[in-house]
Amino acid sequence: MASNEPALDTPLPPFPSATLDPARPQPVYGDAPGATETWEEWDPTEESVRPVRGRHRVVKQRGGGLARSSTVLGVGVIAAVGAGGMATAQSKPPVSISLPDSISASLPDLGSLPGVGEPVSHDAPSPKSTADQADQKIAAAPLTMTGLSTGEAEQGATDAGEALRARILQQAEQQKAGAAAEAKAAAQKAAAEKAAQEAAAQQEAAKAKAAAEKKAAEEAAAKKAEEERLAKLAASYSLPVGSYTLTSTFGEAGSMWSSGHHTGLDFAAPTGTPLKAVHSGTIVSAGWAGAYGYRTVVKLDDGSELWYCHQSSIAVSAGQRVATGDVIGRVGATGNVTGPHLHLEVHTPSGTGIDPMAWLQSKGLTP
Repeated sequence: MASNEPALDTPLPPFPSATLDPARPQPVYGDAPGATETWEEWDPTEESVRPVRGRHRVVKQRGGGLARSSTVLGVGVIAAVGAGGMATAQSKPPVSISLPDSISASLPDLGSLPGVGEPVSHDAPSPKSTADQADQKIAAAPLTMTGLSTGEAEQGATDAGEALRARILQQAEQQKAGAAAEAKAAAQKAAAEKAAQEAAAQQEAAKAKAAAEKKAAEEAAAKKAEEERLAKLAASYSLPVGSYTLTSTFGEAGSMWSSGHHTGLDFAAPTGTPLKAVHSGTIVSAGWAGAYGYRTVVKLDDGSELWYCHQSSIAVSAGQRVATGDVIGRVGATGNVTGPHLHLEVHTPSGTGIDPMAWLQSKGLTP
């Protein structure tokens, strides 16, 4: 081709195809000097032209068809931009192609060339191209869109790095929100457990307090009842001597007593001091009793017996019924004694001797 021919100033969009071999001589068509080939009419159709995937489509021709020169032009365009690829050709400067005047004058409009410009066919798209629209959009996009999902590409995303960064940030925010939610749930659970424990502790404290108050009230009531009972008993019981001094208590050890220990409670008083019945009962015996001197035994209604010993005189007889406060004799010093006093003994219904001090106290009396 002559280098002094006017260049085609319009840059052509990329069109993938085979690359021309510069070392191989190319045939010259038409009426130019040295032409070796003659013109032949060629009418490209969808059946005779292999379809190309991507944005390029074969356009049905309307009218008289294209001359063989359009084929030469198409081959030149492919050789100019095909080697760079679809992605890189978009960022490179346009390539100028020089053609003879005779060929340039007969060139068709660029928009009518197969694969050049936007599709001009008004025919309905095939089902296959309709199904592949999303894939064709991504395939025709720049390489920076590699890694984008179909949804992201349809939404207008053009940078895979930014899309990945956005997804990472979104995942980080979701994880942060999830961790915050878990922490909040854990804090709420701990607060609920603490509140439940505090409530349980308060309930236990309230129960303990109520139990203590109930116990104190019961004890107070029992004490009051006992006091009332003792007061009532005191009204029916009386001390055996009105004026006295306690000289010996129950259980004291000593050689003066034949058993080796004292078996009663001694009320020291002047001889002739009246002795009174502690409680109502029946006289079991009244008379001399050896070391006990003159002794009177009163049997109470519950079977207990009271022994009045060392009397100077006896005022009752066996079988006689006496009441609380009745005089049954007088203080003396008969029997084994060292001075005038009342030796009082208390025996249970089984005959066992017990401490007269404790027994009198149980009846509301304080010797």
